[in-house]
Amino acid sequence: MVDSERPVPRGRIRRTMPLAGFTARAAGGRVVAGLRKRAGDSDAVDRHHERTAERYAELLGHSKGVLMKAGQMVSLIDIGSIGLDDVSPYQRALTRLQADAPPMNAALARSVLEAELGLAVEAVFAEFTDEPMAAASIGQVHRAVMRDGRQVAVKIQYPGVAEAIRDDLANTELLVTFLRFMRSATSGTIPDLREATEELSARISEELDYRHEAANITAFSELFRDHPFIRIPEVVAEASADRVLTMTYLDGIDWAAAQHVDQDLKNTWAEVISRMVTGSYRHGNLFHADPHPGNYRFGLDGSVGFVDFGCVKVVPELQRRLIVELARAAVEGRKGDLHRAMTESGFLSADSTLTAEDSYQWWAACVHELMVEQPATYTQEAFERGVRALIDLRPSDHPVRRMSVPPDFVFFSRINLSMNAILSALNATFHTRGVLNDMDGVAEPVSELGKLHNAWVRSRGLPYGLDHRVQS
Repeated sequence: MVDSERPVPRGRIRRTMPLAGFTARAAGGRVVAGLRKRAGDSDAVDRHHERTAERYAELLGHSKGVLMKAGQMVSLIDIGSIGLDDVSPYQRALTRLQADAPPMNAALARSVLEAELGLAVEAVFAEFTDEPMAAASIGQVHRAVMRDGRQVAVKIQYPGVAEAIRDDLANTELLVTFLRFMRSATSGTIPDLREATEELSARISEELDYRHEAANITAFSELFRDHPFIRIPEVVAEASADRVLTMTYLDGIDWAAAQHVDQDLKNTWAEVISRMVTGSYRHGNLFHADPHPGNYRFGLDGSVGFVDFGCVKVVPELQRRLIVELARAAVEGRKGDLHRAMTESGFLSADSTLTAEDSYQWWAACVHELMVEQPATYTQEAFERGVRALIDLRPSDHPVRRMSVPPDFVFFSRINLSMNAILSALNATFHTRGVLNDMDGVAEPVSELGKLHNAWVRSRGLPYGLDHRVQS
């Protein structure tokens, strides 16, 4: 991801606050309860939250570990907008972790690069820009030119970040404790997400391995080879190693500039993003589990480049098929089939009290834009509706309270929320159900992009979403 965090100016990660203190401070909810007992003392509660939020932001900013990743995830959602006002100070404090920060100094970046590649920078690159173009989750990205003239982006991992995160992952209670802390700041409850945190930990651990990310890039590059409007970089193997990843540079404007183009171009980008994120598991078995606008390069020709593949999941065929069937049953109104698929996938136990109608109404909120009159427009209301369906658990009868989170589906909700946020920010209008139908192979395309995409699928001999396949 290119969501910035504080790079460490010295040679290794330093923690200025012990992570053990995180567990102790999670008891802060009891302090808040005591403050609330003082009639009318809302200011005392507010001050408590502000002070505690600052302490947690400082902890996350210096930890350079799993909590930093978790904090960034929380910061992406305006939880105050769904009524969890007690948590809003934490959201505001964590948002600062997204801001630009001083980069790892040039000498340190070059030393990591040379140690990993075993060659001087000048022996590998004809040009290397010391000023990073972006600060990523566990490293920073530099522009460079290979000696054969290829324009490239070079991602260099912060020294010590892998050790810090692995130390955190060894503490299996850490992410669970983080969730308990978030719960302590609210009057609501959060379901047991222990299995979900295990899946999240696995994906975070994989992000540390740049060779693993290089394999992900290659898999996506092969899947979308020759695509008319989805652009994936190629790995430059001779300039990559465990902590250095070099890939071909993708031209395009960034997310901030993309906000100022005409609406037709925004609509085009929205359909492209939708086809890449949901098409990767319809035409293949790949989940790009980190939809984030900072990871996109927007082409003025309507194409979109995707540049970060640290968080990818290879989906087992049975689970991939269930994901597609769940969406199809929902949009086609097959409530009984939807309920059965939710039970088969592990969302519901065999004796669940969630009825077929309950399940359908929940899905209808999650994929609302697929079910309304087409074309559909993504507005701020669309994003808030998705948040209410997935994480706003204030209602005591909220359907999620009666569900489990199957490990293979952990990133489904993240993709849903992130996609809604991106498409809503673009205020995009397009034939959302048409995209679903032609990629599943149940209807011919209705948009010009769809016709191009469909021709590409056929020319490549790729399967559609509902086609059975044997996963190698």
